[in-house]
Amino acid sequence: MEKIKTSVIGSYPVDIEIINHIKGYFNQKNVTWDKYIKSAVKDMVNSGIEIVSDGQTRDPFVNIFTRKLKGCRIRDRTEIIGRVEYDGPITIDDQKYVKNLIPKNKHLIGLITGPYTLTNSCVNLFYKDEKELAFDFANALKQEAQLLQKYVDILSIDEPFFSMGIPDYCKELINTVINGLSCPIRLHACGDVSNVIPELLELPVDILSHEFKASPMLFDAFKQYNITKNICLGSVRSDKSNIEPVDEIVTHIKKGIDIFGDRITQLAPDCGQKMLPRNVAFQKLKNLVKAGEIINGR
Repeated sequence: MEKIKTSVIGSYPVDIEIINHIKGYFNQKNVTWDKYIKSAVKDMVNSGIEIVSDGQTRDPFVNIFTRKLKGCRIRDRTEIIGRVEYDGPITIDDQKYVKNLIPKNKHLIGLITGPYTLTNSCVNLFYKDEKELAFDFANALKQEAQLLQKYVDILSIDEPFFSMGIPDYCKELINTVINGLSCPIRLHACGDVSNVIPELLELPVDILSHEFKASPMLFDAFKQYNITKNICLGSVRSDKSNIEPVDEIVTHIKKGIDIFGDRITQLAPDCGQKMLPRNVAFQKLKNLVKAGEIINGR
């Protein structure tokens, strides 16, 4: 069996100096996020994680995209007030920065919040057809993805809303974002995806990523199907602060291997870690890495 890599899903907690950002806003000065990105990346690298992200420190995972797209207005939630269109690079500068921070033996994952999740997270004040909005998001994200692949080793599309039901056009929607890309594609959907596994297995992606630690019923659910995708196995919880011991994580991974075999190519937290205390998130990553080393026979 090939070596299983350890990865993050996306977000990571950092200590943001809110007062400095408020002062910068009123003084009309741009406040750099580099030190926060560097803080998140440093923790990931020091934990031993092999596939790192930028930590999504700049914004919540929806706003980070809608803040830069035409047709979107940020209030309590993003409001759609016009046609959604791409208006230039969104996360590219952050990826360039991270690329210069990480050692050569680390891999960088680029993060895109999926078009269906963006559609369902916004207040629609413009479109009469939800599907049309979803495809406009997809076409905008496609342009970001085409730029991203130049700087990242793998691309992850985050679609948590898939756990509540997948539209009949989801395959075409995801394909709109990723068609023509050369880097591997991971699709992350947290929550209980038991009822949509057949649809997930049909998506044009290389890796499926789910929260198997918080939702262990997924093991039995996936067991019923012929798994043709590689799997990123959620192995530590992102919604609880208790730190799983290494032996517990090892047992969990072995259960996954019993079901998926060598289809497991990545181990990760269940979801982004942004809501956890930083020291807890870091220790969870360290224990995940140690468990991965045991599984890989070191």
